[in-house]
Amino acid sequence: MTKRRAILHRRGRVTDTNPPDEPCTMDDLSRFPFFRPFAAPALEALAGVARWHAFEPGQIVLEAGDPARDVFFIAEGEVRIVMRSAGGHEIILNELGPGQFFGEIAAIDGGPRSAGVVALTRARVCVIAAAPFMSFALSTPEASHQVMRMLAALVREKDARLLELTILPVRPRLIALLLRMSRPREGGGVIVSPPRPHHELAARIGTRREVVTRILGALTREGLAAPGRGGLVLPDPKTLIAEVETSFRTATGG
Repeated sequence: MTKRRAILHRRGRVTDTNPPDEPCTMDDLSRFPFFRPFAAPALEALAGVARWHAFEPGQIVLEAGDPARDVFFIAEGEVRIVMRSAGGHEIILNELGPGQFFGEIAAIDGGPRSAGVVALTRARVCVIAAAPFMSFALSTPEASHQVMRMLAALVREKDARLLELTILPVRPRLIALLLRMSRPREGGGVIVSPPRPHHELAARIGTRREVVTRILGALTREGLAAPGRGGLVLPDPKTLIAEVETSFRTATGG
């Protein structure tokens, strides 16, 4: 346990709820999309070493710089991937939910954790140590191809977010984020639910809370956003998508 995590434990912000030695079975593993293409015999070795862990809301799962290289597969709940700038500001990189996983980069390259992970809700994850995970990943062409597809998707996602942060003004960056976080709403439009605090939205797009508040106020006055029951309603997503696309064309000279 790192010094910082020990301090958090003493302050009561972290509660260790990890059940010891509760194995993830082959059936458990096969429910994760990453392992779904493989027959049970291919997962037998992993099932012998994979273990369930549980985390409470606000609990630190990993800290940036940690040397541990386990890979975490989320069965229940949500976690947040975060980094801190040199000035101490939190930057939210992503939020992951059931079926997704994290920790694979450190398992592959053997380096320390590049970002921290915090449980947003109560989460149950299947944890696999780096060595057996990599043995599985290199065991067959199919497994290696699955890892390559995963890495390709990760690079594409990071490239898209980097492009937004580099060339888009703050307003279309915020709109793009809200659209990604939204889901279809009964009665038309889409909704971001549960509603996200303005400081969290700001941390996702590299700006300040007051800037997000100002832009959301403008969108509300324009009829493009409205606080609704259970979340932020975006009644006209097509107009918002068009605004983001126009910003891209303007920024790239297209």
